[in-house]
Amino acid sequence: MGKAKYIDWLTEDGLLLIESWAQDGLTQEDIAANMGIALSTLKVWRNDYPAISAALKKGKEIADYRIENALYTKALGYTMEVQTPFKTKHIEYDPETGKKISEHEEVVHATKTIHVPADVTAMIFWLKNRRPDKWNDRAKVTVSADVEDLTPLAELLKD
Repeated sequence: MGKAKYIDWLTEDGLLLIESWAQDGLTQEDIAANMGIALSTLKVWRNDYPAISAALKKGKEIADYRIENALYTKALGYTMEVQTPFKTKHIEYDPETGKKISEHEEVVHATKTIHVPADVTAMIFWLKNRRPDKWNDRAKVTVSADVEDLTPLAELLKD
């Protein structure tokens, strides 16, 4: 394709591609490069063509939801099954002589259930962002004083 034109990206396939790039976490600069245009052109197209803006927005929202769900899962902890490979050796002996007839190794997989414990850092991050009213590092301190109470100090500072 020669010079990229917005009309090429307003097709169903073009919009789906833009959405999938945003969903994969690409920045707008990366998406513009994939489209063969400058970032400034993408910004103009995003403002001029609602379909392009909607594709970018939808893709980003999907990526954000995935990350939110991953953070939530990490904060709570989870159990998962993993496949662990190990070697087995099979040796066959002659029953009469006791000599080895054949030997071969085989890799087999065993399913193992593991528990990934809750992540305190993920919990703190979640709570500070979702419940800042309860989980804020900054203490709110209010100081009040009457001006008349400060008058004796002002007298001392003059001397």
